[in-house]
Amino acid sequence: MDNIGVLLPFIVLIGAMFLMTRSAKKKQQQAAEMRNQMQPGTGVRTIGGMYATVKEIGDDTVLLEVAPGVHAVYAKNAIGAVLEDEEYNRIVHGDTDSGTEADAASDDLPVVPDDASSLVEPADESADTAKPDLTKKTDADDAAKDDKTGGRTDGEADAK
Repeated sequence: MDNIGVLLPFIVLIGAMFLMTRSAKKKQQQAAEMRNQMQPGTGVRTIGGMYATVKEIGDDTVLLEVAPGVHAVYAKNAIGAVLEDEEYNRIVHGDTDSGTEADAASDDLPVVPDDASSLVEPADESADTAKPDLTKKTDADDAAKDDKTGGRTDGEADAK
């Protein structure tokens, strides 16, 4: 009876490890099956989040077109998802089906411009808060310059 109490934590630990490795293997098999579905022309998302089109498939590598005329070689393991054509076109090209409720709801949402600074209203320009124009030369500037140079021009100050 005492032996079962001592062995029980070890049995539970071994069982948990078995279940975790089994689920990890299952996920790896699903990922391998997904990558085997790739064909030239299929849209994919890499594990880094880049969307591209498959051009060629090698044993361990995939040639992806990341932009028109721009190709890159990736490891097959770097493919995070093989996308359906509709999903790829919706994400990359912005193609949408106008009949869905989600699209109808998104039409009611306000559009935020890329430069959100246009949403900020300018401050009220009153006489109290008006900023001085620092590009204009004032009499005070001339007086300060005369104090420094003793009323001489720059050429005279350099000569002495």
